[in-house]
Amino acid sequence: MSLAIPNGLDNSNDRPGQRAPLVLGDTNYHSITEAVCKIAEQPPSRAWVIGFLVSVHLATMLGLCIAYLIYTGVGVWGNRAPIFWGWPIVNFVFWVGIGHAGTLISAILYLFRQEWRTSINRTAEAMTIFAVVCAGTFPGIHVGRAWLAFWLAPYPSLNLWMWPQFRSPLLWDVFAVSTYATVSLLFWYMGMVPDLATFRDRSKNPIRRAAYGVLALGWSGSSRHWMRYEKAYALLAAFAAPLVLSVHTIVSFDFAVSQVPGWHTTIFPPYFVAGAIFSGFAMVITLMVPARKIFNIEKLITIRHLENMCKIILTTGLIVGLAYGTEFFIAWFGQVPEEKFAFINRAFGPYWWAYWTMITCNVVSPNIFWSKKARTTPWIMFVVSIFVNIGMWFERFVITITSLSRDYLPSAWAYFSPTWVDWCMLIGSFGLFFTLFLLFCRLMPIVNMAETKATLAKELHMAHANHSHEDDH
Repeated sequence: MSLAIPNGLDNSNDRPGQRAPLVLGDTNYHSITEAVCKIAEQPPSRAWVIGFLVSVHLATMLGLCIAYLIYTGVGVWGNRAPIFWGWPIVNFVFWVGIGHAGTLISAILYLFRQEWRTSINRTAEAMTIFAVVCAGTFPGIHVGRAWLAFWLAPYPSLNLWMWPQFRSPLLWDVFAVSTYATVSLLFWYMGMVPDLATFRDRSKNPIRRAAYGVLALGWSGSSRHWMRYEKAYALLAAFAAPLVLSVHTIVSFDFAVSQVPGWHTTIFPPYFVAGAIFSGFAMVITLMVPARKIFNIEKLITIRHLENMCKIILTTGLIVGLAYGTEFFIAWFGQVPEEKFAFINRAFGPYWWAYWTMITCNVVSPNIFWSKKARTTPWIMFVVSIFVNIGMWFERFVITITSLSRDYLPSAWAYFSPTWVDWCMLIGSFGLFFTLFLLFCRLMPIVNMAETKATLAKELHMAHANHSHEDDH
């Protein structure tokens, strides 16, 4: 059962009348199982160990900083009047945006029957969960007295009579992000059940077998199980698809419903959603390019998968660039002096360096993907994805900091400078993210084996049909 590929591992070239294969080499069902399971069954590679140790140390640094913050107070941050939404909110919006691509790949591309999602959806879904974990850390500690965070929930006390303001987008944000995290977690877990059963059946260690057995929910692979699974997966996909658009729309409302110059604009919802997809796909490439090499799964996560993601990055990058220009146009067209000043201040004020870093990374760098050579060269993709990640963090910095630092009253203006705690928390959040991701790579099936085998079956069927057609002639 083989599938001949003329260009070896390069499936980026289309043939007239034929779809490019998504599973390469002499791959069969058994080799797919072996390629994925051996990642968890064999001792970790040196690259994984080094990456894990570095990530754990950075995550520990984040934990120590949070402990220091709670013990000392939020004054250890650089947040000062009038910039009370400083570094933590920038990090929160950045990580929420990163979490968008996973459910987009899983839900929306699944509903549109885009088969190129099959080898990358599992990792992208995991990335979503871990990014939401990182995002949720910052609002939790930004409230100041974290031990009183339960006051954010309805708290019917006779003395305090604490109730949330249900008309506030900040509260909508809590519901939106928590719903998104819950549905994404269920979707991720449900998709893994057949593969977890494979892990269970191959496990020789009784503890691992028991653990995977519990997680597999008694999966036997019967036709009834598959029928239930397909129905439930499709329903969850349909439920999750609108959440992809709603979460960052509501995050944008945190800014858009205020009257701060530079925030009070109706373009924010589509602008934020496009930016979130843009940054999410960039992070998927950042993870996938080294992972496919380290774990030797280049025949399953192919150049075609990466090229398609580069095309989405190029498209959403153009949308983001258009949004930047539209903001300036609206500020000029509206003839509101404060709005005009806010955008001139962004480009030529004290934070000009952040603005032009954002433009360079988000608008200029993705245009290299007009070149097919760039879209099919892993190291170029990796470098551009890093630039996009940097640019999208600076986008949130520019939106949050520049508008708050110079609002209506010049006497209240101030310059925001991050402290060492701010820097350590930002770097530590990456450590937490990569720690969770590396653990996932070692303990869970990082490629959806069941769907990849189904894709291989279709490709073999098509290859057989084409071969028979050629013989007839």
